[in-house]
Amino acid sequence: MKKVGKRLAEAKKLIDSTQLYEPMEALELIGKTASAKFVETVELAVVLNVNPKHADQNVRGATSLPAGLGRTVRVLAFAKGDKATEAEQAGADFVGAEDLVTKIQEGWLDFDVAVATPDVMGLVGRLGRVLGPRGLMPNPRTGTVSMDIGKAIDEIKAGKVEYRVDRAGVIHVPIGKADFALNDLAINFEAIMDAIVKARPASTRGTYVKSVTVSNTMGPGIKINPQRAVERLLV
Repeated sequence: MKKVGKRLAEAKKLIDSTQLYEPMEALELIGKTASAKFVETVELAVVLNVNPKHADQNVRGATSLPAGLGRTVRVLAFAKGDKATEAEQAGADFVGAEDLVTKIQEGWLDFDVAVATPDVMGLVGRLGRVLGPRGLMPNPRTGTVSMDIGKAIDEIKAGKVEYRVDRAGVIHVPIGKADFALNDLAINFEAIMDAIVKARPASTRGTYVKSVTVSNTMGPGIKINPQRAVERLLV
């Protein structure tokens, strides 16, 4: 049997694993269950009633978190000429084209988000097998392929996050840090839930959001009433 660490065991005592919490109650518990020596990331896991094997049910998109992510996002920009200059001025951490493709093919992946201008996507396409499975491939649907690359970078740096359902029908996405004020976590939670609900495929029948769970990086999951999770938290 796997041994449970002392900090995790103490955190679990604060949570009733059989209860479906109100969203605000769950978010308040997040601050109480954070016990690591670093500031933990608050993760949201949403189980959807979709079949990702069908292209029309492959829920994916991006949205901006009003309170940001509480961390520095390393942005890589695939661009040339004036657009490369624009990307640099917008604060991209890495800018290039063929040179970056070669570097990534050699195994380098020290960035969090990749953006690109449409004219270099033929080049970037060579990295599909590397970036695709990691969720790092630029995509027009998430706003990471754009001629307005400066704006795309600004939005990402300000707290824009991508969400994508995995093979099991689950979306995993960060919504902030454990030391965020409750209201900041709430507005971020609401923003991502709104985006996921609006992205509901037309072919989906029955209950769309099956379960919602929040947790800290090193903490236990806190189950939220899925019906309440899709309602607005703030007025």
